[in-house]
Amino acid sequence: MKRKPNRLPTFLRYNVVSIVATSVDFVVLIGLTEIAHLWYLFSAYEGALAGGITGFILERNWVFKRKEVKLTTQSTKYLLIWIVSIVLNTGGLYLMVELSGYQYIISKIIVSVLVGVGFNYLMHKYYIFK
Repeated sequence: MKRKPNRLPTFLRYNVVSIVATSVDFVVLIGLTEIAHLWYLFSAYEGALAGGITGFILERNWVFKRKEVKLTTQSTKYLLIWIVSIVLNTGGLYLMVELSGYQYIISKIIVSVLVGVGFNYLMHKYYIFK
């Protein structure tokens, strides 16, 4: 009888990378907003860019270990998913801040968790790095 592979280590590694990439995202967001006094949505976009690059490199090489697939194929798929993720994250952030009145950092945390678990993980595992 064939054993089903244990997916828990992959999920745990993905979460470690998510924490690292999200940390990069938040450092850029807060730095650009609070120190450089840039608009929070521009800062959120720049943070997502920095976090996305960090995430792709770590996921490809450590989480999913799928280096045998062409870099161009994976990076193109990643770019498509990343664009949708940025739209979901910045749109959700805008709605929470402007319509609900929540502070931008709290809003970013809530939206990041929802998009990260409900969209990013599934797309990365079953579309980009399958």
